Amino acid sequence: MKHQGLMMFIGGLAASLALGWLAFPALLYEKIEQPLQFSHRVHAGEKVGLSCEECHSFRPDGSFTGIPGVDKCATCHSTRVTDSPSEKILVEEYVAGSRIIPWLVYARQPQNAYFAHVQHVKLAAISCERCHGPHGTSESLPAYERNRISGYSRAIWGPNISGVKSHEWEGMKMDDCSRCHQDHAVAESCLACHK
Repeated sequence: MKHQGLMMFIGGLAASLALGWLAFPALLYEKIEQPLQFSHRVHAGEKVGLSCEECHSFRPDGSFTGIPGVDKCATCHSTRVTDSPSEKILVEEYVAGSRIIPWLVYARQPQNAYFAHVQHVKLAAISCERCHGPHGTSESLPAYERNRISGYSRAIWGPNISGVKSHEWEGMKMDDCSRCHQDHAVAESCLACHK
């Protein structure tokens, strides 16, 4: 009888942990599709051959432009080039209407955090893949997974709710930045990133 109670406790605990581990992320995050699909592989590959910097560049003051505006897309897509449904939406709804594409930004940080791409990409020569992974070779965009409580993307925390990483580029939390700075003996200051 004593062993049966212990076994029931262990079984209940295991079931609760498994349910929480699997169900909690499904409840915590909602998946939202991007307004249209985009293939980095097509644009950065042999077909088109754009470099990362041609679309994701720096302003003269060193600030990062982020996702390019529709005017950049319009240089090649003033009319349809393919039969892609996403390109149809791009040309007809955004380029022709000069509308901003409401992209959901996977790497959006809190308003009190500042990340200087120019210092990391140009001065430290860190590749985009170091922080963003193989995103530049993707055939399509993953769904945006928004935390229902904080409003931030799951890409900030990483795909594993435990915080355990399979790849160094999974997650963009302050701990990840601090670890990289420590690994490369770069001094840190709260005010360097938090304004």
